[in-house]
Amino acid sequence: MSEHTYLVAVDGSEWGNRAVDQAVMMAKISGAAVRLITVVPWSSNIKPMAVDNAAHRRIDKDEEPEIRNRIFKPILERHENSGVELSSEVHWGDPVDTINERVRANTVTHVFAGRRGRSRVADLVVGSVANSLAHTVDKPIVLVP
Repeated sequence: MSEHTYLVAVDGSEWGNRAVDQAVMMAKISGAAVRLITVVPWSSNIKPMAVDNAAHRRIDKDEEPEIRNRIFKPILERHENSGVELSSEVHWGDPVDTINERVRANTVTHVFAGRRGRSRVADLVVGSVANSLAHTVDKPIVLVP
């Protein structure tokens, strides 16, 4: 296991995929491991029962395979011969809060995120996850255009 770990926020977007490509390229040089994370926001019709567990509740096991297949599988296949140790995790909750908690709870040395996400309109109206992470995460962050 590597002493350095890069945490990469992915959402299935082109920008998230670019962030993974950048992290893998840098990990080849540094020997770091790359951990992919996707956080599925709570929908308006599903509310957590206990607020304390909401930010880190695992995806319902029935939904997780579809999410892993749609978001992680193409990335993992693209980088399977890279020589970089890759892993992935799926969570439900607020993306910024959850990613910050995962950074604090693990030995993450750098965070990577695409500058934009799946929705340009949402990024403009409520702000992007990447922008919020840049202001809150306590590790070096690479925002990939």
